[in-house]
Amino acid sequence: MSPLHRILFCLLLLASSLSVAGDEPSFAPASKMAIVTPSNERRIALTFDDLPWVMNRNEPPVDLDKNYGRLIASLKQTNVPAIGFVNDGKLYRDETLCPERIDMLDDWLDAGLELGNHTAWHSDLHEIGLRGYENDILMGERHLRPLLDKRGLKPRWFRHPFLRTGRSPEDKAVITNFLTSHGYRTAPVTINSSEWIYALAYRKALENGNDPAKLASLRNEYIVYMLAKLDYYERRSSDLLGYRVPQVLMIHANELNADALADLIAAIRAREYRFVTLDEAVADPAYLRPDGYIGEWGTSWIHRWAKAENRPETFFHGAPRTARWVMKLAGVEASAE
Repeated sequence: MSPLHRILFCLLLLASSLSVAGDEPSFAPASKMAIVTPSNERRIALTFDDLPWVMNRNEPPVDLDKNYGRLIASLKQTNVPAIGFVNDGKLYRDETLCPERIDMLDDWLDAGLELGNHTAWHSDLHEIGLRGYENDILMGERHLRPLLDKRGLKPRWFRHPFLRTGRSPEDKAVITNFLTSHGYRTAPVTINSSEWIYALAYRKALENGNDPAKLASLRNEYIVYMLAKLDYYERRSSDLLGYRVPQVLMIHANELNADALADLIAAIRAREYRFVTLDEAVADPAYLRPDGYIGEWGTSWIHRWAKAENRPETFFHGAPRTARWVMKLAGVEASAE
């Protein structure tokens, strides 16, 4: 990093400290984390949404245990730190708690992985409003907090469903303060993708014949797409910040990643990325920058930072697109991407 960039980041840190003087920091649970000097090293944190599994809670996949076992095995084999964000509602079938799904979360923790809160019902803040959303955050702790308490841990990270964080500065402030008061910090995402479309296509392929050639093609196309997304956000961070920010990748607990995760991790490592914890990634001073996005859709934190600087719309152009044949197989319209 050039001397100029180091000076700019020192100024950024000073401004951030002054802006919260006399006030409670908006990310109090993580305020004790050391902030490090920016580095051009390629680093990435791996995060999973929708634990224990992406599913209709009343119609779980037939091979849920086997698929979950492969996902955990891939994480152990590759020795990658990861955090999974839990939807408490998926621990139930109808109104009955499923002990085997609690066991899945215990297996995750036994593997040395972390768990965070993703609300009970994967609710949309923009649909249910502030009070309903706050209630859903607390319901998301019903089993998460006791599971962590048994290990001397507490939930520290919260991931917004759909990455929707509020349509006004006032709403965002209310939710941020609520999370802070309950010991949470918002888990950002820099690599936002349409991985869910590939996962949906993969599930449909499994359900409709389990053709090995088609499944292999989907896995290969998925990895090509995710690497293109990685390259895109690396370029955007370099354009915006002057260096490669530690990335935060969001994917999901699903059949596709049960089968493709080890290859995806190997491909990312081949790009000279080192996998780090979420704590290490967000210790970079870039994550002190203001989230400048107020709007309907969830989006990458790199784009949010760019919005705060009033970057032109051309800054956001050039993102990789999902292959048309995958969208057709998934049954998803182009407008949904």
